[in-house]
Amino acid sequence: MISRTWSRKSIAFCLAVAILSMYSMVSLASQGQTGPSGELSVSGQVTVNGQSAISGATVFTDSTITTAPNSSATLSLGKLGRVELLPGSSARVNFNDSSVTVALDAGRVRVSSPQGIAASVVTHDGTAVADNSQADSFTVDVECGNTIVATQVGKVELRAGSNAKQIAAGQTGDAGTAQPGTRCTRLRREETFSKLSGGALAALLLAAGGAIAAAILAARNSNNDLNFGGTVIVVSPTK
Repeated sequence: MISRTWSRKSIAFCLAVAILSMYSMVSLASQGQTGPSGELSVSGQVTVNGQSAISGATVFTDSTITTAPNSSATLSLGKLGRVELLPGSSARVNFNDSSVTVALDAGRVRVSSPQGIAASVVTHDGTAVADNSQADSFTVDVECGNTIVATQVGKVELRAGSNAKQIAAGQTGDAGTAQPGTRCTRLRREETFSKLSGGALAALLLAAGGAIAAAILAARNSNNDLNFGGTVIVVSPTK
């Protein structure tokens, strides 16, 4: 009877120590991670500060997000907008109550920010700064060796050294010139072809088929109208 009582007390004591240790660890983690945070949505293999991440994970400011090939990640920042990392990308994301800054080391990143939020992407050879007087959505690409900015919504200024380019919605600008035949050229061709998908590609094929059919029909009509001269001899089918 006494041994059972001591056994129960020992188990209760160990359980209390375990719970206390757990709360201490949570408290320390909370103290180490302060400031605004965002929610991560992932597809494929994604890491945050070198640790594997899953959808629904909380990401704090000054975190590095890395996506493997064929993987992507979207960081939702509430009123600040969102940051999307495309496959094979790595970027450090910093944000506060009024701004979002992305340091892009590799790959491509797409930033969407509402009016009044200062959004920028820093690369090794330039900085893309969104116009915070309006909503903006833009993509920054460093896969080609230089910074390329494509603006979908709003307006972005690409600053490279002493130069600055205004890139409006629907336009693309770069911080340098990629050499012909490089991966950049191939990437652009692949992106152009990928846009010809679904209905656009079907329409293109249908138009090409119609043109070929019209050419064949025109050739047949032309052959029927040919006059070779001389007397036409009709052969009776009964002979």
